[in-house]
Amino acid sequence: MAGRFVPLTTAVPRQQQQQPAVAEASASHRTWTPPGPLDLRLVLSPLRRGPADPTYRALPDGTFWRATRTPAGPGTLRVAAARDGRIAAAAWGPGAQWLLDQLPTLLGEGDAPDAFRPRHRLVATTHHRRPGLRLLRTGLVMESLIPSILEQKVTTDEAYRAWRLLVRTYGTPAPGPADAEFAAYGLHVMPDARTWARIPSWEWHRAGVDSKRSATILRAVRVARRMEEAASMELPEAMARLQLIPGIGPWTAAETLQRSNGAADAVTVGDIHLPGIVGYALAGDRDADDDAMLALLAPYAGQRHRATRLILLSGHTPPRRAPRMTPRDIARL
Repeated sequence: MAGRFVPLTTAVPRQQQQQPAVAEASASHRTWTPPGPLDLRLVLSPLRRGPADPTYRALPDGTFWRATRTPAGPGTLRVAAARDGRIAAAAWGPGAQWLLDQLPTLLGEGDAPDAFRPRHRLVATTHHRRPGLRLLRTGLVMESLIPSILEQKVTTDEAYRAWRLLVRTYGTPAPGPADAEFAAYGLHVMPDARTWARIPSWEWHRAGVDSKRSATILRAVRVARRMEEAASMELPEAMARLQLIPGIGPWTAAETLQRSNGAADAVTVGDIHLPGIVGYALAGDRDADDDAMLALLAPYAGQRHRATRLILLSGHTPPRRAPRMTPRDIARL
């Protein structure tokens, strides 16, 4: 029947997925001078999905590696800040030039932190102490949408484990320099939309992903191109576009667009902890709900996501008074 979707349950042969690492001795290079202070760790950290994220590495020397799937194909980006403030970047793979062309955008060139006007002492203090905070913009929706769906209503450890297992099993080794040090990072590029659609139900189960989240991902990857179009939309239109997919609500859409679009006003609603953190920081109300949080953030309209980032960076969070959410072992069910 026309328009009917028949789920693919045929497993993708792992020997096709775990190809030898794409090692390339040559790299493309670029340097860029940011318009103001820039802290690479603060800017890039939202891309990291857990300490063992196979698409991201942060090294002690201040070098950051990112493996992703660009419109031009897989690519790996390495960035580091020089002492003179310039950003030095190198990239490998079919997506290398795209990554270098997008480097300023990724690192917040289009962001306007100077336009932010703190209305609370805590926010003002953190804003002053973190001058290098800029809101990144990847221009890539699916790479943030899929892990955000995995994070719905589970602990972060559960979501990070699922992302790690699925990317390592069904993604491809990232292109990069031909040396043992890079190989040791084990970087992978996430699967393309077709491969996500072919992951069988038992592999989702093995990764601890329930049928509701896996079905949402399958619906999204079927219209991946339409989802990617949201990266060039204004925030209201982008939020509406993502939420056309059943299973994607305001929480998931905001978490995605904060990264893909650098959306300074994409405040996360529906979060278990964030309203209490914002309420405690701005009004001493650890029991604040979404409505109370939005009322407190109203003076920051247009910059509400930046305000919440600064509140989280302040470390001024309410003392824990209840047990952490108990992880569910879906793979054993």
